[in-house]
Amino acid sequence: MGTLYIVPTPIGNLEDITLRALRVLREVALIAAEDTRTSRVLLQHYQITTPLTSYHEHNKLAKLDSIFETLANSDVALISDAGTPGISDPGYELVREAIARGFRVEPLPGASALITALVASGLPTDEFIYLGFLPKKSKARADFLAKLAQETRTLIVYESPNRLLDTLQTIRDVLGDRAVCVARELTKFYEEFFRGLASAAMTHYEANPPRGEIVLVISGAPPEDDTPWEEGRVREALYMRLDEGDSLSSAAKAVAVLSNWNRRDVYALGANREN
Repeated sequence: MGTLYIVPTPIGNLEDITLRALRVLREVALIAAEDTRTSRVLLQHYQITTPLTSYHEHNKLAKLDSIFETLANSDVALISDAGTPGISDPGYELVREAIARGFRVEPLPGASALITALVASGLPTDEFIYLGFLPKKSKARADFLAKLAQETRTLIVYESPNRLLDTLQTIRDVLGDRAVCVARELTKFYEEFFRGLASAAMTHYEANPPRGEIVLVISGAPPEDDTPWEEGRVREALYMRLDEGDSLSSAAKAVAVLSNWNRRDVYALGANREN
């Protein structure tokens, strides 16, 4: 029986790959790649001629049998477009099935965008939570972050440049004006780190529309403070939810928890607005 190797690839700079990873990619019988076109750039750069097969989000279940046919007698490497496979990339189903079928699974250490961003963010690294991509719709994103309002660990998300400004605004409105680090185009020519408050990041990217791949690192909640929000902040958070379609009852309940206000008082602010 062969071994399934999980092989990280560079997140930008082609030099960011280990000698062991290059050896494995040369020696295996097959490389399962998220996008064969992207992977060929890397393989051609290092003169690796191992056969490729596509393994991506839309065929990952259909490809299992053919990959295991190769694994029955030979080794296979799993790679993604960039970074470590299985982290917001295809890989979980293949690894799980390989373990279930009794194959050896051997992970190699290597590039990871979330760790690269975290250690350069200037935010606490002792405890953190990786959240993948946030919901695309504003209400779902706000609800998702509201559940993390009291989380003291550093938060890490991947974000699209097209949604970055909306996400920063949601962070400011739901979590408060937290310290953030926007890590953009990591290890590439236009690599950029913006470190500051969410409001300052909004101002920066309104003037300089972002491009490329983004990792957003968000500071955790400060030690618990039972001080109620000022009325203006309560109104802003409440009205945002109402404008996005929340019922007054639901919006008042959620904002009351965040603001340390009585739910009835929050409800009254919304009722007065409707009148």
